[in-house]
Amino acid sequence: MQKIKNIAVIAHVDHGKTTLVDELLQQSGTFEAHQEVEERAMDSDAIEKERGITILSKNTAITYGDHKINIIDTPGHADFGGEVERVLKMVDGVLLLVDAQEGVMPQTKFVLKKAIAFGLIPVVVINKIDKFGAEPDRVMDEVFDLLVALDANEEQLEFPVLYAAARDGYAKWEMEDESKDMTPLFEAILTKVPYPKGSPENDTQAQVFTLDSDNFVGRIGITRIFNGKVKKGDEYLLVKACGSKSKSRISKLIGFKGLERIEIQEAEAGDIVAIAGFNDIDVGDSICDPLNPVALDPMHVEEPTLSVIMSVNNGPLAGQEGKHVTSNKIKERLEKEMETNIAMRMEPMGDASFKVSGRGELQIGILAENMRREGFEFMLARPEVVTKEENGVKMEPFEHLVVDVPEEFQGVAIEKLGKRKANMTSLAPMPDGTVRLEFEIPARGLIGFRNEFLTDTKGEGIMNHSYLEYRPYSGTVESRTPGALVSMDDGEAVAFSIFNLQSRGVMFIKPQDKVYSGMVIGESARPGDLDVNPLKGKALTNMRTSGADDAIKLVTPRTITLESAMEWIEDDELVEITPESVRIRKKSLDPVVRKRAARDKKNAKK
Repeated sequence: MQKIKNIAVIAHVDHGKTTLVDELLQQSGTFEAHQEVEERAMDSDAIEKERGITILSKNTAITYGDHKINIIDTPGHADFGGEVERVLKMVDGVLLLVDAQEGVMPQTKFVLKKAIAFGLIPVVVINKIDKFGAEPDRVMDEVFDLLVALDANEEQLEFPVLYAAARDGYAKWEMEDESKDMTPLFEAILTKVPYPKGSPENDTQAQVFTLDSDNFVGRIGITRIFNGKVKKGDEYLLVKACGSKSKSRISKLIGFKGLERIEIQEAEAGDIVAIAGFNDIDVGDSICDPLNPVALDPMHVEEPTLSVIMSVNNGPLAGQEGKHVTSNKIKERLEKEMETNIAMRMEPMGDASFKVSGRGELQIGILAENMRREGFEFMLARPEVVTKEENGVKMEPFEHLVVDVPEEFQGVAIEKLGKRKANMTSLAPMPDGTVRLEFEIPARGLIGFRNEFLTDTKGEGIMNHSYLEYRPYSGTVESRTPGALVSMDDGEAVAFSIFNLQSRGVMFIKPQDKVYSGMVIGESARPGDLDVNPLKGKALTNMRTSGADDAIKLVTPRTITLESAMEWIEDDELVEITPESVRIRKKSLDPVVRKRAARDKKNAKK
């Protein structure tokens, strides 16, 4: 029987998970000497490479001595927490990475809480010990205090600790030890992570924890085998989460080695493999012995907390830039996404729009960005939180927010968050001269806050948040104060007109950009929307002027990205997304209808 260890690498965002997996792959001898490997090899998606973040959990396998180690790299953002939850069920141990300077962060708490609940013993790796301001001893105490706060048992509190700098390729048991290579970490995995339970002699039991698809073999389930063996060509019973059963043969069995996938004939208890041959395979399904089917518990994934309405682009410029513009195409694409992404939901709303729910703005933003790159054209409304009712009380999701700001900006951060119904729970000075503030805040209060926060702290503030729980609704939350500059005509923007409008606020457009009536072309310097005409050229006469024309000096317009537009818009606005541009527009393009709606809203407040 093969000696197998299954581990997941969990941590807060940017604490070095993918870099650590890189080093383990390099130093285990999994790659050939001549093989060239990219940096952060596990982040294979284009958006992952660009942003330097992990979005989907991915697995790899390395051979070290006579052991096979299956490693799963997980995302660090709270929005992708659903990925982490299901991965933890598949492993027997976790490597918990903590930054030696930042210490314990919200997502560290979130992932560790899940790991402790599954009874896993963490191997704590204090990473980035070479960083300026690193305090490994303080961080070590923070991790211990966190485990105590999470009700860890005696065994879990006896966790092993290593000190590492993954980028430089070394780990060590004590700070005084020589900085050589990753050997201490490999030893820790082999000695501290338990072997998989279960036996190859028992009846087959396996569970799917993530999906993949292939144009030739269809849906592929990446599966952990808990008991028995799985052979290519044999017939097995697929038990769905709802209880329905279907028989099918395994047409392809794929094993992992490094970044490659290799076809294998059979695999046994404890291993992680990819299985093809079941058309309706889904996350959480069990693959069992047809003679004695014993299904495993289906997976529980936390509910979405944020939703957004996605609709067909019906503006005057619709269909000019995108390939896929109809509601049928958008529906097909969303259904395909829901197949593999179990933390998201989608429901059709009629009138060619769909309600997409997820765990945060980033998750929904990345889906929209992927669709935009694939040639889709669509519109997004302002994100809203998913509220629910318990015993007649309206409940809304709350988040745990941690803010690191330079000392001189702590006043403005506390003031702004106070207006958004945040409740401060702790304030602690950090060794690098910043202050760490912790808040409990309604998820609504965070929508659109990031840009404002970065401006207030001159780009030096860092904010992180993770889902806390549902609590009673906390009333209205202050949102954007400045109004919008709205175009009152269709055509191409003119430099002369933009020059004259610059004193009214910040522009989003440049000369020769296409605009239409009802499109938002800038942010007003004052509250309240303002209808303006960006098409007005200079009136020319045949009289000669004594002085030459003044040169027009245009300020560079503010670039609108998909995320910043989603944060900026209000309830009466939409983001129009095409493969080439991101525009902001009013829901109603008719100025008369908008004025009437504003008047009714004002009267309703009286």
